Amino acid sequence: MIIHVVESGDSIWSLAIRYGVSEQRIIMDNGLAGQPYLVVGQALIILIPQTVHIVGAGETLYSIANLYGTTVMALLQKNPELIFNRQLAPGQQLTIRFEGEPVREIAVNGYAYTYIDRNILQRCLPYLTDFTIFGYGFTEEGELIPIDDQQLINMSYEYAAAPILLLSSITEDGTFSGSRASKLFHDTQLQNTVINNLLAVMKEKGYLGLDVDFEYVRQEDADAFLQFLKNITQQMHENGYRVNVDLAPKTSSEQKGLLYEAHKYAEIGAIADTVLLMTYEWGYTYGPPMAVAPLPNVRQVVAYAVTQIPTEKIMLGIPNYGYDWKLPFQRGVTRATTIGNEQAIRIAAGNNVPIQFDETAQSPFFEYWAEDRTQHVVWFEDVRSIQGKFNLITEFGLRGGGYWNLMRPFSQNWALLSQMFNVKKVVSLP
Repeated sequence: MIIHVVESGDSIWSLAIRYGVSEQRIIMDNGLAGQPYLVVGQALIILIPQTVHIVGAGETLYSIANLYGTTVMALLQKNPELIFNRQLAPGQQLTIRFEGEPVREIAVNGYAYTYIDRNILQRCLPYLTDFTIFGYGFTEEGELIPIDDQQLINMSYEYAAAPILLLSSITEDGTFSGSRASKLFHDTQLQNTVINNLLAVMKEKGYLGLDVDFEYVRQEDADAFLQFLKNITQQMHENGYRVNVDLAPKTSSEQKGLLYEAHKYAEIGAIADTVLLMTYEWGYTYGPPMAVAPLPNVRQVVAYAVTQIPTEKIMLGIPNYGYDWKLPFQRGVTRATTIGNEQAIRIAAGNNVPIQFDETAQSPFFEYWAEDRTQHVVWFEDVRSIQGKFNLITEFGLRGGGYWNLMRPFSQNWALLSQMFNVKKVVSLP
């Protein structure tokens, strides 16, 4: 694997010749379709095929996988064009292995809202262990607030990803209610009503696990929150379901603030089967321009987490988005726009500006002038910043990573993931 940083004069054609790979492979692995030209400073992942199979008459993905001692899912991961069309034609070339071996097997989770573009979701699912669908809330009486999730659950099974139900304090009008969450934590009868309703939906629809996502829990509710987690986890286990809890990105047990104090790492880690560290949003909508997930900050959270929670339970949060800020930044006035990582590259290309890389944050950024003559700065993720996060998973021996979120395309991320790791699958293909 090569990470190539584009220089002046580079083209997809020249890079294909230089590295001995096809232009189509570079385009596919980096999401370059529709991009007018390469951008100076843009990072590209170049995967070098080591073993290539030429499809013969009558061969199937299953027969080819068996021939090489691999799996159909691994073939989809290494040949993304098959994700949308598994029909094979004689003479078609399939990559079986790339140069360089995966480091290890990890679990991979991805979050999405029910309105996700189905093509974007389909592109992601082969690379996921779990697919968490956002999400169910509950009424004051404990009834679940329904969502349109059955199609997503069915798609999840098509790609051997386990569908996971997410529970939060989201209300009927789409906002989050701290008071409703507090009532749930202190009312065992309400808890049991919610849990019984969750179990009924999970059994009916085919969910395989639960994700508990309660953020900004009040400090006075901390102990009740732990008792709630014990209750819901016990009942989920009794019914054969596993439980993940999402945790704010803490760096110490004494960390102050509404986001952190009730998220007691050691206690929650002892209860849950897995936890997701929400290691993103240092750069955020209303904050000053900076990387969404600067690597030193992420490292601090992981270094603390592994002292509190078994590493085999920890999932590292990975952002799949960036922000575009208008300059100059004014706190309370400036509001950044959320953008996709591939969209960021197109913005740079459309404005003919080079991409820079912050060596400390290990994140890419660039500045440009918009048509309305306002100056902007964009921070986003690319293959280099994602590799830094993957390296933390390996260094600390974490269970894996979880993406917030899957709503925007990020082709080079999936190419890097399939090169560096084998993805754990707990569901069989239909």
